[in-house]
Amino acid sequence: MRLLNPVDQIFLRLERRNQPMHVGGLQLFSLPENAGPDYVRELVATARGFSDVQPPFDRRLKYRFGQPFWVDDDSFDLEYHVRHLALPQPGAIRDLLALVSMLHGALLDRSRPMWETYIIEGVTGNRFAVYTKFHHSIMDGISAMRVMRRSLNNQPSPGGMLVPWALSSDGGDTPAARRAPPWRSALKAIGATGRQVAALPRVGHEVLQAWQDARHEPGFTAFKQAPACMLNRRISGSRRFAAQSYSLSRIKRLAKHYDATVNDIVLAMCASALREYLIEQDALPKEPLIAMLPVSLHTADSGTGNNVAMIFASLATDFADPIERLATIRQSVDHWKRRYKAMTSEQILGFTAALGTPAGVNLLTGIAPKHQSFNVVISNVPGPSETLYYGDATLEGMYPVSIVLDGQALNISMVSYQDSLEFGLIACRRSVPSMQHMLQFLADALDDLEPTDVPHTGRDGVAADGG
Repeated sequence: MRLLNPVDQIFLRLERRNQPMHVGGLQLFSLPENAGPDYVRELVATARGFSDVQPPFDRRLKYRFGQPFWVDDDSFDLEYHVRHLALPQPGAIRDLLALVSMLHGALLDRSRPMWETYIIEGVTGNRFAVYTKFHHSIMDGISAMRVMRRSLNNQPSPGGMLVPWALSSDGGDTPAARRAPPWRSALKAIGATGRQVAALPRVGHEVLQAWQDARHEPGFTAFKQAPACMLNRRISGSRRFAAQSYSLSRIKRLAKHYDATVNDIVLAMCASALREYLIEQDALPKEPLIAMLPVSLHTADSGTGNNVAMIFASLATDFADPIERLATIRQSVDHWKRRYKAMTSEQILGFTAALGTPAGVNLLTGIAPKHQSFNVVISNVPGPSETLYYGDATLEGMYPVSIVLDGQALNISMVSYQDSLEFGLIACRRSVPSMQHMLQFLADALDDLEPTDVPHTGRDGVAADGG
């Protein structure tokens, strides 16, 4: 039995029927050339054959004295967690995205381990898909990406299929760790607590410095209230998911041209798309939108769990010129990079926790619905550059599916794969109407950043264009 840490408990307390707190991912695979008509059915049977379930996939919640603990699930049912679905013919991508939208809006059962995998056959183009969701109290998006990556092969392997739940994915709770003497875990906990306490003086200094920067530095956005915006309405339980791929080499070329980073170009794309969408909705605020950017603090040997800091960046949506917008975004993000560079991970976590407390309290209580610390979450996770396989099926694309909240009705996430940057947009279907129009606006934003002597290339690498 293991007590959930405070951050993981927050994700449980935030959850309501209209606000599921799970992250997910959609993977698109092409069938092998020699695949028979029962290929996907046999794939599902093979997946369900991996019955030696590892932590954290074998844990369920149990409450003691009002506090949530993780305990082993003694009645684990793998058929419940691994499901087989099929699209109606012809299996259009739009139908796949509509299905994922519906599945992502459904709560996970808290009486069971909080994850589900759906293997979906009948996708047009001789393809199938895998949609998986994990509760955020189990792992964050970075952890989920690592787990999913480990279940894929670098070479086609007809008899070598892997599944996430059969891989040991939590370095702190492997079978070997559970056999270790209790004093070893106690020493580890004491060490972590000591590092957090030692970080407090620096955290206090940085919070004071941030208060002064907010008054005197225009590039620092932490203490600025985000403008009122239609993206910050209350949400329903319905979702719309849209996904599309863009050329990563093209984005890298633009980053080099503007002496910027890939993430700067991505933020400029998102800012331009949001500006055009809000103009289309006659809802563009006069003040610039503020984005919250999760920053991973995971190390190479990190297990699962939540280990993420935050950057608050101006999206400069008050600028009509895309080049000026990019320059302002760079200035805003660079301020945070300089600050974090001189801090330890414990100091960064303490600092962002202090700055994020008002936003967290507001999300938990709704005490100030008109006060927003940020307008939208934009997350960019580096992914694999090599071709990957699910057994002998080739991975064509992977699209993140994240979380929306009351007051945060849109989330833009992306992950790189080979030479593509795969965007996944999730929104409340009612609060953010026609959200899929932003896919075209993202493509237009890339065109707008092209130097005048380079011909516009429009969309490149489109994998899924609706929802």
